[in-house]
Amino acid sequence: MSIVVETQGVPGEEPRSRRSGGREARRAMRAAPLADDIRPVRPGLEGGRYAPLNQNDVERIHEAVLTLLETVGFANAIPSCIEVMTKAGATLGEDGRLRFPRNLVLDTIKKAARNFTLYGQDPKHDIVVQGKRVYYGTAGAAVHLVDVEKREYRESLLQDIYDAARIVDSLDNIHFFQRPMVPRDVPDPLDMDFNTLYACVMGTSKHVGTSFTVRENVQPALEMLYAIAGGEENFRARPFVSNSNCFVVPPMKFAEDACGVLEACVEGGIPILLLSAGQAGATAPAAIAGAVVQAVAEVLVGLIYVNALKPGHPAIFGTWPFVSDLRTGAMSGGSAEQALLTSACAQMAQFYDLPGGSAAGMADSKLPDIQSGFEKGITNVMAGLSGLNLVYESAGMHASLLGFCLESLIIDNDMLGMCQRCVRGIEVTDAALSIDTIADVCLNGPGHYLGHEQTLKLMQTEYFYPAVGDRFSPKEWNEKGKPDILQRAIAEKKRILAERFPRHVPRSLDDKLRARFGDLIHLPRSAMGG
Repeated sequence: MSIVVETQGVPGEEPRSRRSGGREARRAMRAAPLADDIRPVRPGLEGGRYAPLNQNDVERIHEAVLTLLETVGFANAIPSCIEVMTKAGATLGEDGRLRFPRNLVLDTIKKAARNFTLYGQDPKHDIVVQGKRVYYGTAGAAVHLVDVEKREYRESLLQDIYDAARIVDSLDNIHFFQRPMVPRDVPDPLDMDFNTLYACVMGTSKHVGTSFTVRENVQPALEMLYAIAGGEENFRARPFVSNSNCFVVPPMKFAEDACGVLEACVEGGIPILLLSAGQAGATAPAAIAGAVVQAVAEVLVGLIYVNALKPGHPAIFGTWPFVSDLRTGAMSGGSAEQALLTSACAQMAQFYDLPGGSAAGMADSKLPDIQSGFEKGITNVMAGLSGLNLVYESAGMHASLLGFCLESLIIDNDMLGMCQRCVRGIEVTDAALSIDTIADVCLNGPGHYLGHEQTLKLMQTEYFYPAVGDRFSPKEWNEKGKPDILQRAIAEKKRILAERFPRHVPRSLDDKLRARFGDLIHLPRSAMGG
């Protein structure tokens, strides 16, 4: 029942309800900024309350992984990989496959880097990867941008990557930015790798993830990153870019070009996301448990590789098994099976006490619609509840990684805030049990909690409020012209892109980069606010 009490208004004006005035006051309170440590959601909340595997399941998967690495091993290793792996203890068979004794695997897990930081250019965006702390971010290699106003797909451009970075830079619930699209207007591989990275690091001061096509493309990127950091030593101390590295071609083969990139990035001081992306029913077993086994085995080989090159180099346990719709063979990124796979991979990372990263939020839907909402919401919240450290692909993605949508970044920021609130869970304290509050309201008060001291105290710190999501009453909604969430997201996207041109890289330094790299930089100054 609504509680409405008439109050004395201004002479000559209609009386105003206390409910209306209270609502306006609450909205004003919500508009005031909160300190980070008392916000209802914030980066790095502890997950882990959901576990699809029991302890026996985890140990059986682990044992199956060790068996596969000892008996099946990996094919197609490049000579430098063979050299460093065999020195570490792997064996090269007559069939050309590298195999890995279980002691080598277990020893590598023990000495691997853990509890490290993925840095932002701005320290306020630093990500401490440890335990079951959860962070959400973007990723992908979409070849299309979703134009929601025309309801069509077009090829993604370099400008789109920069625009996506700028939008993410403004959104609280997207914690890192891995390049989500491929610039189809930059066909040369060197130009594409360099300009993708340039657009990312210029567009956001959050941690950036990127990829390289071949080893030779890493060096000019390192020169740029060292310059932005103020020197090689500074970058090595605070590397604000990581390399998303698909070193494996499932099932159980090395990707030759990516292995060269991995070696160059380790040498240059760039953290590595070790990414295994088998597709269940196609390049990985159709059995969900088997897909997890293969992904874990493949990523552990990458971990051995990195630590053989440089013991303790920061590397992320990037088990990314995808799902096939077995009726067609097409990828199904928004499926329930994908949510289960991602959550199981989070458990395996925790079993090894390794920093884990996997994918969620890869909607099959082509537009930011109801299907997109339930697919992203289910997969992302399950990933967070499982305690996955780094949830990639979590925002903006559509068509199972083929399309990326700028408006969806804004809508998904709300969705991820809701996911983080679920991850945070319920704090049960003497104060939260509310015995005194209930007694006060029932025995002394008006019989409701509106305006109570506890309610006012907790309304900002305990509850999450969406930025573009609609919570109007039908009457308010009608009075405001019946807006929908997509209209609000379009307007917010246009506002951000018109106003936000990050300057964390000073213009004077950008001038030096453009003088140093000349025509290699394709993004015009006019696209960056002049």
